[in-house]
Amino acid sequence: MSELIPPALATLREEIEEIDRTMVALIARRVRAARAVGRAKRDSRMPILDPAREAAVVRRAVELARSYQLDEEDMREIFWHIIGLSRRAQLEGHAEPVQ
Repeated sequence: MSELIPPALATLREEIEEIDRTMVALIARRVRAARAVGRAKRDSRMPILDPAREAAVVRRAVELARSYQLDEEDMREIFWHIIGLSRRAQLEGHAEPVQ
């Protein structure tokens, strides 16, 4: 038995699905950029991991979250996950971090 979905709800769900597709595409773009950053760091013999830079990225995201009235802790958690993806992308092809 199929459930009848009101047209307004169906439209809103389509909008959310489009936003989700855009978010995934942006995350994929960020991961590709992180891979390039990892290569540039290796070429420059710089350490791959940069905790101070990572913390600055999270602080900037939290500030942006405030401007959109979003929960700061939620945004902090989301961005630490994104940084984890980016960190792994930077480490690809690099067995040992350069010290």
